[in-house]
Amino acid sequence: MSRLTDLLRATKQLDPQLGEDLEAEIRPLQERLPFGLNFERHAPEAVELAGHKIRKGSKVRVLPRRGSTTRGDQRIWTVDALHAGTAEISTPNGEEIESSTVSTDDLILVAEFRDRIYPGLRPDGSIERGGGKPFHTVINGENFHVLEQLTFTHEQSVDAIYIDPPYNSGARDWKYNNDYVEGDDLYRHSKWLAFMERRLKLAKRLLKPEDSVLIVTIDEKEVNRLGILLEQTFPEARIQQVASVISSQASVRDGSFARCDETIFFVMLGLASAARTEDDMLNEGLSATKSQLWFQYVRTGSGNLRADRKGMFFPIFAHSDTGRIHSIGEPIPLDVDKDTVKPPPGTVAIWPETSSGAEGRWRTGPEVARSRAEQGLLRLARTSRKRSGWSVMSVNSGTEKRIATGEVSVEGYDEAGRARLVEVSGGGLRNPKTVWNKTSHNAGWHGSKLLSGFLPDRKFPFPKSLYAVEDSLRFFVQDKPNAVVLDFFSGSGTTAHAIMRLNRQDGGRRQ
Repeated sequence: MSRLTDLLRATKQLDPQLGEDLEAEIRPLQERLPFGLNFERHAPEAVELAGHKIRKGSKVRVLPRRGSTTRGDQRIWTVDALHAGTAEISTPNGEEIESSTVSTDDLILVAEFRDRIYPGLRPDGSIERGGGKPFHTVINGENFHVLEQLTFTHEQSVDAIYIDPPYNSGARDWKYNNDYVEGDDLYRHSKWLAFMERRLKLAKRLLKPEDSVLIVTIDEKEVNRLGILLEQTFPEARIQQVASVISSQASVRDGSFARCDETIFFVMLGLASAARTEDDMLNEGLSATKSQLWFQYVRTGSGNLRADRKGMFFPIFAHSDTGRIHSIGEPIPLDVDKDTVKPPPGTVAIWPETSSGAEGRWRTGPEVARSRAEQGLLRLARTSRKRSGWSVMSVNSGTEKRIATGEVSVEGYDEAGRARLVEVSGGGLRNPKTVWNKTSHNAGWHGSKLLSGFLPDRKFPFPKSLYAVEDSLRFFVQDKPNAVVLDFFSGSGTTAHAIMRLNRQDGGRRQ
């Protein structure tokens, strides 16, 4: 009702009796809350447009004094007249009328979201690889205005939208109307809902109603409100939420459970549905019938140390960027330091390591390891528990026998040469589960640390795991090689990176 309150105040200034009569009629309606999500539709957001010319009738803010760190005047003024270097300004309707004369250098143009604007795009440059490869577009601007622009060019043309909006944690990571929303703000939740609703309504216009998906990640602070907002905005959609583990270490909070997951909402329009895959996203390394096909290659339990089986302490050389195994080294004597072994150029050495960090041993000798690696039956998996960032998975002799008898089928190989194993008797494809627990989804290892390798001097707040974004999108665009994908809360470019990886895997031209 905040906007209605402003209008009543303006009405009272023009006609006090009419204002009081309207207020008396509206007061009982304020107490009749409809079923569903109720929140204040706050005054429209506004964006400051630095560098734009100020004219008579413009909406402006008065900038704080040069060099000052104060917040400054957040009211929106109207320019009534312009003179040489100065402007006469007044507050708009709805507030006590106030006038002032200020230097035009101290003013900045403001556009409220209710104002009609005609945004345009100006090219700032391009990076081209040639060869007819698909191009991707980065638009730098206020995302509400950019979404409005896209309704002219891409209405009902987008196959998937993936967004990671502000989580509204109370920290200084999100602004509403040019001001940080603090944790003690009484309207913190309603401001966030008003902010999201405006953008979701535009996003709905861009999605293909016959077959498309909206994917939204969120944590526990707004998960319940967002769920209801999505149901109200997309009443025709099928909506599911997934709990995704993003850190096995978790974020410790005094007196509370340590948070290790976040929620992903999937809003499926029309015929959109999650594709069946070999990976159910929960039981990593397990088949459809829950019999195990892959095992940790490092020995566990008794007799698991380097000294117990000296012939099973040898390096596995791999390409650190792709996880493809390069070669298998030879065992080294017990008195030789493993750090003296130099890996081939462009590779890293992975050694057996116990859960406590001690030198361990593999389950087999190097000859068996080489045989399995050549067949794609020895593979690397991302992990945050090893110093190398990789763990080694292998089939055992029982699985090898089942492959030989046809009970388990090798259904091709991925880009790192790892075999895709499918249990023939149990059926290979499964519905993904609503709880995801994959080591590759660790946001620290495959978000923050991955980016620091690309951009060591640039910090991004809480980036997503590249592979978590890739998996989320794959369920809906794997059969759409020309899909158009949008992320209107783009930060470090993880969504674009994920789309490039999907294109590389199957030759697609997704943009």
